Amino acid sequence: MSETGAQDVVATAAVAAAGWRRAGFAGAAIGVLAAGAAAGVAVERLTVGRGMRKKARLALDASGPYGSLRGLPGRAVADDGTELYYEVDEIEPDGGTGRAGDASGARAPAGSGPRRRRLFGSKDPAPLTVVFSHGYCLGQDSWHFQRAALRGLVRTVHWDQRSHGRSERGRAQAGGVPVGIDQLGRDLRAVIDAAAPDGPLVLVGHSMGGMTMMALADRYPELIRDRVAAVAFVGTSSGKLGEVSFGLPVAGVNAVRRVLPGVLRALGSQTELVERGRRATADLFAGLIKRYSFGSRDVDPAVARFAERLIESTPIDVVAEFYPAFTEHDKSAALPVFRGLPVLILAGDKDLVTPSSHSEAIADELPDAELVIVPDAGHLVMLEHPETVTDRLADLLVRIGAVPAGTG
Repeated sequence: MSETGAQDVVATAAVAAAGWRRAGFAGAAIGVLAAGAAAGVAVERLTVGRGMRKKARLALDASGPYGSLRGLPGRAVADDGTELYYEVDEIEPDGGTGRAGDASGARAPAGSGPRRRRLFGSKDPAPLTVVFSHGYCLGQDSWHFQRAALRGLVRTVHWDQRSHGRSERGRAQAGGVPVGIDQLGRDLRAVIDAAAPDGPLVLVGHSMGGMTMMALADRYPELIRDRVAAVAFVGTSSGKLGEVSFGLPVAGVNAVRRVLPGVLRALGSQTELVERGRRATADLFAGLIKRYSFGSRDVDPAVARFAERLIESTPIDVVAEFYPAFTEHDKSAALPVFRGLPVLILAGDKDLVTPSSHSEAIADELPDAELVIVPDAGHLVMLEHPETVTDRLADLLVRIGAVPAGTG
């Protein structure tokens, strides 16, 4: 490494550290996480100038189609008054989807309605609906590839969790009430009541979205028994997240656990300062995001940039207020509610956020479930290996008769 390249990396880390110091807390935990990422971007910095990197990011943002799919919009109201944004992709008589507009600007034909499908011999004309719940610091667009594959085949609902995406900032949280996974479960119920009040359901959740589904089952077991036809847990956990090492040595893990909650609270109280720091250290944070999102080296740059955009769009105060909920999360007792249903459990073998061992623990509670561990895959497995995730989801839907055989 040249002296100039090394100085550039050090300068980047210094900018971030200065922001953390001004926040009033030691930046030790963040520094442990950032060190590997800084080393990772150093080589790139030797050959690619900052201006060129910025232009490359802008080009990827402009040309990448990811996150461009849109559906018929709606809003559900949570029990604390928070408005939750969702979109529905309906099945049309001609096999197309009803949607507000996609990347081409096309709209559904006027006067067309959803095709009603009768499943399981029921006389209920309501169609089966697949409800997708996204993870922490993401949004409904994180399911881009799966949404694209299922359009026209089955009715789907994609929603933004409170304080994420187009949903409203949690009103209870604005009033000082901590967010919890139980609240997210009640939010999901509100979305189902608004977007799919009748008919069978398939629940699909990634990371925090899977935890949300567990909270739904814990609070509304009768809904699972009466209406849920199948379930898919992707890169999620039923508890013990406080024991996750994030791929760090023991000393680093202990430092992170000790100071990270306080660091996040401090950063969350100085949103404007931190957001400026994020922009100033874009390459460093890009390295962090890549390390903790993907497991393989050859991720499509446009996909990697798409993941950055999703995560960057989550304000730091939202990041801070959600974080404590994960160490408190424990829904292993709710898993038996899903027994007897077709269940898919899928995880990446290199997931550093919700390690595959957590998916194996879910499978232990649901012994009839299909467990799929994807090689060379990280936490955002549905973006990194979209064909694998889509194929397994399609197979699950074929098994319950929701889509024709050969889908995927």
